[in-house]
Amino acid sequence: MNQYSPKEYWTDVAENFRSADGSGFAPVLHPGAPVWFNRLIDDLQFRAFRRALSLAALPPGSRILDVGCGTGRWVRRYLELGHRATGIDATPGMLRLARQQGTAAPLLAGEAFRLPFSDAVFDCVSDVTVVQHIPEAFQPTALAEMVRVLKPGGRLILFELIRGKDAHIFPHTPEDWIQQTSQCGTKLVGWFGQEFLAFDRLFAHFAHKFAGKSGSTSGDSAAPPMASPGRGSLSRRAYWGMRHITAPVSAWMDPAVEKLLPPRLATHAVFVFLK
Repeated sequence: MNQYSPKEYWTDVAENFRSADGSGFAPVLHPGAPVWFNRLIDDLQFRAFRRALSLAALPPGSRILDVGCGTGRWVRRYLELGHRATGIDATPGMLRLARQQGTAAPLLAGEAFRLPFSDAVFDCVSDVTVVQHIPEAFQPTALAEMVRVLKPGGRLILFELIRGKDAHIFPHTPEDWIQQTSQCGTKLVGWFGQEFLAFDRLFAHFAHKFAGKSGSTSGDSAAPPMASPGRGSLSRRAYWGMRHITAPVSAWMDPAVEKLLPPRLATHAVFVFLK
């Protein structure tokens, strides 16, 4: 079995899914999922990120570094919000896609655990589902690097998986994320759960179980559980046809569900730290 390499993994994803949709969501969200599903997930994440930015209380014109910028969706949004943004990603293919998407900001090639910047450069550093894909041995270094390039008083926004595991996913409990990042010289401002999608997750769980994959611990609830020789297979169409109902309904219910359930029951958590 080949050892997992984040750079090689994302290079393959960028190459194989670069034309999956015009918005560039497929390579950075759920490769292989329908376009509508990735748009729904992006909308949920954008809502959560606006909440995180409000919690961070960044002044206009803040200098923000987006680590693992992928196809540039967050860099473009920072610019729209009036900030000065820079993106960095380890995968040249992702950066090419970001430029094709019209990202009008500096985009650099580099790895999260070796950021090519001086100390105390940025007002804010964001990481949207990036460290969760870095092997655990390198995660503390990546977090320390993000804190290093922050100015004193700067904010670090982490958006990471808190449940599930797979060959390329290494999540932690909220307490572990908070502890690891606090050890790098930060103080937690606040955090909340993101993406409950309770009804949809329940359906996906039983669909996977029915398909004989109940042993999987993948955090990717978008992965179709049924063996399908091609994108148009009957099982795949039935699976996504059902989720075209369960996912939007669950997304609509999420604000109410969040008030009823503990944040640790979400699939992701969003953290804001102060250096």
